[in-house]
Amino acid sequence: MNILDENVVETQCRLLRKWRIRFHQIGFDIGREGMKDSEIISLLHDLNRPTFFTRDDDFFKRNLCHVGYCLEHTAVHKNEVAVFARRLLRHPAFNTKAKRMGSVVRVTHAGLLEWRLHEENPERFDWPE
Repeated sequence: MNILDENVVETQCRLLRKWRIRFHQIGFDIGREGMKDSEIISLLHDLNRPTFFTRDDDFFKRNLCHVGYCLEHTAVHKNEVAVFARRLLRHPAFNTKAKRMGSVVRVTHAGLLEWRLHEENPERFDWPE
């Protein structure tokens, strides 16, 4: 299950729908508008292995790693979120739920930086050619 933060703009939601990437969005069809970060984390614990996409860099913290979800911080312009969400979901290191669970990932133009559950240091990944 893909969950978008409420900070993902409608144009990006339309692109994801066009590409047939299914998602729920905080404040629209799951949770409520204005949820605090801690409330979102609690919500993720109640869902079945979600991947949460946000532009909020408060979610890129090692201590937020959990076996039951993936947090993805998209550090790109608000009009690029859909493209980079799709790129992450297609990346060989993250293209299944099983590969994503337990991760907190920062997505940038340069590549990916992943905190993994029980790991001391983050791992870097390049975008495939």
